[in-house]
Amino acid sequence: MKKMLFVTDLYYPAKGRNYYEEDLYLTSQLREEFDLIICHPEDMESFEDVVDLIVFRNAGPVANFKEKYQAFRKRIVDKQLNTYNSFNGKADMNGKEYLLELTNVNFPVIPTIDSVENVKFLPEVEHFIVKPKDGADSIGMKRITKEELPNEIDNEQHSILVQPFIPFEYEVSFYFIDKDYQYALYAPDKDKRWELKEYTPTEQDLSFAQKFIDWNNIDYGIQRVDACRTSSGELLLVELEDLNPYLSLLELSPKTRAEFIQNMKESLINALSLNYLG
Repeated sequence: MKKMLFVTDLYYPAKGRNYYEEDLYLTSQLREEFDLIICHPEDMESFEDVVDLIVFRNAGPVANFKEKYQAFRKRIVDKQLNTYNSFNGKADMNGKEYLLELTNVNFPVIPTIDSVENVKFLPEVEHFIVKPKDGADSIGMKRITKEELPNEIDNEQHSILVQPFIPFEYEVSFYFIDKDYQYALYAPDKDKRWELKEYTPTEQDLSFAQKFIDWNNIDYGIQRVDACRTSSGELLLVELEDLNPYLSLLELSPKTRAEFIQNMKESLINALSLNYLG
């Protein structure tokens, strides 16, 4: 068996979900194919040289261990560490600044700016959402008024993103392995983000989600496209999670969950093969 380092913070207090439940289930399935070591994200360096692949899973916001995360990213390059996901993505694994890029190229994303002079490009609304560029799990996110916006941006020195507060019908997430669609989940009650049900996407929905997967350039791994359905019926991107997306595996039907696990195993084996060939 190939040896895998499974990186997770089992007891990170995530809102609305328990990391340990998902990752204990996932590791119970992966151990059938791989020799597993489980470690906390701040302890990776102690184990990374003795494994064939590092699987970066529910590690919590990397802003909580920013220096160690950046050091890990550097070691990936310097030591040619094999990781899953591959660390060449353009989305959340590098912070949320990509939302500016997607706004500028007119992708269907919630309009995003980071400077006062660009407020004119946002729709006329009374409230805005501001969030740190290196944030996750809603940490540091807040809702402010139009009047508060100039001071908020000035005080944060381009370290935050600004988006219009857009009323929406519900949030929906599309899950992919190696650019291939797996399943979708949505929150029928928009005030309960993590009370999810399986969602049957339309062809238009899948085309929307695939657009962001194709824009990104990771070689292999799991991605989650989070979107909101506006009152006019369109989907807008909330975020593209390409680092360690929570999978809500235990919310799935047994059939969908089994198919995902099998596809993930095949993806991991493929990642190992590509790394060894490279």
